[in-house]
Order: sequence, then C-alpha cells, then structure tokens
Amino acid sequence: MRVALFITCVNDTLFPETGRATVTLLERLGHEVAFPLEQTCCGQMHANSGYGPEALRLMERFIDVFDSGAWDAVVTPSGSCAAMVRDQYPKLAEEEGDLKLLTRVRSLGERVFELTEFVADRLGVDDVGASFPHRVAYHPACHSLRALGIGDAPYRLLRGVRGLELVDLPDRESCCGFGGTFAVKNADTSTAMLDDKLAAVRESGAEVVCAADNSCLLHIGGGLSRRSSGVRTVHIAEILAATA
Repeated sequence: MRVALFITCVNDTLFPETGRATVTLLERLGHEVAFPLEQTCCGQMHANSGYGPEALRLMERFIDVFDSGAWDAVVTPSGSCAAMVRDQYPKLAEEEGDLKLLTRVRSLGERVFELTEFVADRLGVDDVGASFPHRVAYHPACHSLRALGIGDAPYRLLRGVRGLELVDLPDRESCCGFGGTFAVKNADTSTAMLDDKLAAVRESGAEVVCAADNSCLLHIGGGLSRRSSGVRTVHIAEILAATA
C-alpha cells in the first residue's frame, strides 16, 4: 500500500524521532511511505482558538497537499490531528457553505488514519515484530478516545510487543489536562488534572508511559520530570518500531 505520512507540527518541530519510527514501522510492514514536503499545520490550534478563517485556509492547503491519487492512505502519529481532519474539517466546510469543499473533505477523511487504528484496524495486524522489555502504561488521549472512537487498537498492538508488560493505568480515560491552549488559558485547572494523571502513573508502577499523541506526553512528561519520578514518556510509534 502507498501511504502518505502526515507528521504534524508538534512532531516535526519537537519529536522528529516519532516520524522516523512511524516510517520504520510502516516500511517493516511492507508499505511504501511518502512524505509530502508541502504539508504544513492542519489548523487545529486556529480552529480551537476561534480563528475560523485562518483554519479554513490551512484546511484548504491540507486538502490540496494530501487529496491525491498518489497514495492509498494518509497516516499520522497523532489522534488529535487525525480528528481535526475527520471531525472538524467537515464542520468548517459546512459553516463556509462550500459544498464542493465539503465533498472533498469527506472523501479525504475516509483515507486519513491515526497510526494505531491504521495498523490494527485497517491492516488487521496486531503483532508488528517489535520488542520493548519494559513495564508500560498507555494513556488514551482524548481525541483518539472520544473524537475518533479508537477502542482497543493500541492495547492489541502493545500486547503483541515482545518483552513488554502492559500495566493498567487507573482512571485511564481521564484527560491529562493539556488540551492545547487550554493548558495556557486555564493553567490552574490543567495542573490539577495533571496531578491526578501523575498520581495514576505512580500507582500503575509503570517504567514508561506511552500515548498516540506527543502533545499529551509533553505535558505528562514535564510533570514526571519535575517530580524526578524516573518514569519516562515514549510515543507508541517508537515502541512499535523498536526491535531490541
């Protein structure tokens, strides 16, 4: 299968190793991966902050870049950005009253996948040949869980990793408190939510916390580091790409 990688702003800027791991994983599974150099921000931050016209322009650019017959699927290591394309893009197009744009958005959205749902649900693969001998807790990010409705795909993939002990994260479906600009505009509330998540991590006994969104891991990892917990954060793509 021909796959286009949508890397996202956060990963491109701060976590390039996640993008490399995604390519490694997909190529190991036998797929051809392309990286459209013209890609930019999907506009999620703008839309969530009330800047509709700016988000609309970025949406149109995204469609122009990725709505191509050159690949069969668009895959991203980010549930929140996948949710932006599949959930929020149609709403933006409807608000604009552009039926042609709405049709393109819906058509493209059918081919946009978060990484774990693509591998486990679309490809039907649970064992990707990975090895990661650590105690791991999985944090289900809000957009993956609620906007995309991704269920047990990440857990099936993690259970298939050799040497990995998947431990339960108490109250795992609770938000970590990041929420993009929410953490800036509502810092006290965000910090309180993070404290609850860190307590759950501590209770789990995990050595590593993973998720499908580095934005959540940035927030959780910062809290863990400030508390000198010894627990590290790793994107699930990097675990699935690991072989030693």
